[in-house]
Amino acid sequence: MTTTMSTAEIAKTLIALCNEGKNHEAMTTLYAQDIVSVEAGSGGPEMPREAHGMDAVMAKGQWWVDNHEVHSAEIGGPWPKDDQFIVTYKYDVTNKPSGQRFMMEEAALYTVRDGKIAREDFFYSMGG
Repeated sequence: MTTTMSTAEIAKTLIALCNEGKNHEAMTTLYAQDIVSVEAGSGGPEMPREAHGMDAVMAKGQWWVDNHEVHSAEIGGPWPKDDQFIVTYKYDVTNKPSGQRFMMEEAALYTVRDGKIAREDFFYSMGG
């Protein structure tokens, strides 16, 4: 018998895995196969604003890893409500192609369906 995790349990597991640097494992174990990921920005050819399906979301994650060196990360939350929860992220990163180092803060609103994360919406601010 398979037990479905609650929204709060999924949120806590996501944060725990990300804190351990296991972002890939978080995606493969917690995301639905038909996951939709939406960025706040307009996107572009290298990283479209929306990614549909596990393969596209995994490719987006790989693009981030390939193009950014993360010096530190702080994860806040979760803040659950019904079938959704919010997590905040603060990153000190360097863009590998340009060499530019910057601080980035973002919040993600996750929506859970049938015990898996079915949608993630990112909201962010990049400052100096």
